[in-house]
Amino acid sequence: MKILRLLGSLAFVLGLFIAIFAGIIWAVIVSVDPIIPLWLRIAVFSLMGGILLVLITVALEQKKIKTSLKEIPSTVAQSRILLMNSSDIPGMEIKEILGLVKGHTIYAIWLGNDLSALVRLVLGGELIEYTAMMGKARKVATDRMITQAEELGADAIINLRYMTTSVVGSAAEFLAYGTAVKLKK
Repeated sequence: MKILRLLGSLAFVLGLFIAIFAGIIWAVIVSVDPIIPLWLRIAVFSLMGGILLVLITVALEQKKIKTSLKEIPSTVAQSRILLMNSSDIPGMEIKEILGLVKGHTIYAIWLGNDLSALVRLVLGGELIEYTAMMGKARKVATDRMITQAEELGADAIINLRYMTTSVVGSAAEFLAYGTAVKLKK
């Protein structure tokens, strides 16, 4: 899939470059001849075909990812690790600090959802598309952090924090981090 997406991206960039930089010059010089030369037609078809190939590969990858996410249950629900946003756990004593654990993901929503969120932005109301996106991102980041803590043999994660950052357009980075600790039994 990655190779097909790379080929699509390459075809798009080359087609765009040729269509804009050579095509515009050709149109200015030969503005009286309405027949479009073969090289310009190939460039335009490369541009459009490249976009189509990238969109198809991304759609197939998204379908595969959604299927795999449905099959994998949340680690939070199954984990024996206690999550706390404070530095201590009432009634328990910390035996050992194992170190920083983190989970990280970057999520984006589909363009169609982005457009419907834009309409809601104008009309008012909750942007449910973004709410769902951030919920999924939080789940993935938390699951990755818990997996890292389990690999260290932690009993709990203290000082749990979440951080978000806008990456580009409607894509958001989500980071979950905290301190993995062992508790006295």
